[in-house]
Amino acid sequence: MATRPQALPELLTIPQPAAPTGTSAAAPAAGGLISLGEIWRIAWEGVVRNKVRSLLTMLGVIIGVAAVIIMIAISAGTEATIAEQIEGLGANLVFIQATFSRGGPGAEQSGPQLVYDDMAIVESVNGVVGTLVDQTTVQTVKADGVTLTEVPLVGTTPDFPSVRAVEIATGRFFNETELDRSAKVAILGAGLAQDLFAEADPIGQSITVGTTKLTVIGVAAERGVVGNTDFDAQMYVPINLVFDKFIPSQFARFAGDRVRLIYAQIDEQADMEAVIQQIELKLATSKGVTVEELPFTIQTQQDIIETQGATTEAFRNLLAWVAGVSLIVGGIGIMNIMLVSVTERTREIGIRQSVGATPNDIRLQFLAEALLLSLVGGLIGIAAGVAGSLLFGSTSDMRTVIVPSSILLAFGSAAAVGIFFGFFPANKAAQLDPIEALRHE
Repeated sequence: MATRPQALPELLTIPQPAAPTGTSAAAPAAGGLISLGEIWRIAWEGVVRNKVRSLLTMLGVIIGVAAVIIMIAISAGTEATIAEQIEGLGANLVFIQATFSRGGPGAEQSGPQLVYDDMAIVESVNGVVGTLVDQTTVQTVKADGVTLTEVPLVGTTPDFPSVRAVEIATGRFFNETELDRSAKVAILGAGLAQDLFAEADPIGQSITVGTTKLTVIGVAAERGVVGNTDFDAQMYVPINLVFDKFIPSQFARFAGDRVRLIYAQIDEQADMEAVIQQIELKLATSKGVTVEELPFTIQTQQDIIETQGATTEAFRNLLAWVAGVSLIVGGIGIMNIMLVSVTERTREIGIRQSVGATPNDIRLQFLAEALLLSLVGGLIGIAAGVAGSLLFGSTSDMRTVIVPSSILLAFGSAAAVGIFFGFFPANKAAQLDPIEALRHE
């Protein structure tokens, strides 16, 4: 009893025989498929025919692409935050910092110390237009019946507004005479002034810091939070007053008041490297040591940004490898499902070969289908990655910055995965023997 041949699915287009001479029908291109557009049409039909299976196959690529975009956005956001923190300290700054002994910051050192008086040495160097030392402590502040605890009290020098880019809204900043005399004066941050005096004018008012009464002589303009520093919540007083009243040291009269960091603002027209060399030489001379023996580090803002950037780059590379593993897993899923597809459609492939389809036609058809799976998955992953980055940045304390190149990288990786993992199944389909394929049930 004869059996009827099975109808071919729409996915496999069988090339028609050439039209007889004299007819108007166009002959198909040699090799089976009419055009590259036809290949993509057939591949798309194969993808949408099994929507759920296709979506599950693309899931690994979607997760991988989204992970690449989100991870790079987090890393870029961290780098941008660090750069803002460093640049928020002021413009064109050099940082002279003491290096501590193995025992830590509290341990005694036999070598030279960085002390407050070293600021004058740094300031004497040609090319230095401003210097600053600050010493911060936390105090309880009382004023007009209001009590605030853990208020940052910053002991500093008259160059603070210019070096740290802090503007004075009302009143003034203290001067050199008030610094030398440890005058009991204070400048309030905008937010702190509002908390203590509400709508009243703070200038000339008295406040109690710890047990010491101070007079308010100025209020800083609003600046907000820069990095981890809330400038509006701080209070500024002469650093000598901090040494005398708030963090006195019993060793100060012998070795001087030790400080952790000295800021030096360099003239924009000066040679930064030459100025740094002069600072090192003068400090070494004053301490009676060579430049190599000087236990201080001198860094520019760019040096710190680059150091922090190297750390975040290592973190970003680690995250990129993790995301890359997801893409590889997605590629393995595509290869697996395409191998299953080749097995399911073996008889169809045999029929196509028997009516003129070349191995290259078969290979291109299955490769296009694998590539389409990865590209569609990549587009969905891009949408998920951008949305995830925005959502993460808005709902967490970490900043995210979407990097356009990461989108191109992720999408290109998805395409490469589709080609790489789709080639083996496509090649296997192209190498099927037509006779054996036709016998397959």
